[in-house]
Amino acid sequence: MFNVSSPAEPNTAPKPPVITRSEATWRGDRSFDAGPPGRTHRIDAGAKEGPGPVETLLNALMTCSAADVIDIIAKRNTPVERLVIHVEGERRADYPRRLQRLSFEYRIDGAGIERVHAERAIQLSFERYCSVAASLAPDIVTEARLTLNGETFPPVPQQVWTPRRPAQRDE
Repeated sequence: MFNVSSPAEPNTAPKPPVITRSEATWRGDRSFDAGPPGRTHRIDAGAKEGPGPVETLLNALMTCSAADVIDIIAKRNTPVERLVIHVEGERRADYPRRLQRLSFEYRIDGAGIERVHAERAIQLSFERYCSVAASLAPDIVTEARLTLNGETFPPVPQQVWTPRRPAQRDE
């Protein structure tokens, strides 16, 4: 027998956290093989043999968002035929040299894709779906420029996901 909640009584049991594991193995100098066992890639803090840690973060951010954008646009029955993302990250001059500004350019090609839908897909990626973007500091200024089927549009500021906090009560 199954215990099924009715719509009037929603299941309020908390979902368990999603656990993601990875490892990094030092390979000499400033190089590491990082990733889950059997699926590693080289990260080179010296930028000689592979992307550095910040470049790897930018790569993760681009591919996370790209997957979202492709999925969202496909739901409108206007699949993406080609997608290239460029990102430029501005970092602090002093340590820690963390990211403080991100500028993206999404180059999307596909028959029937409308600008408003492509821009909305990008917005949804940053605001709701991209776990990498949601893991970044909320004070990083982020904007995205869309080039759709060869036509470039002005950059649009992006609001990165922030957790919703319960309303404060005045006591």
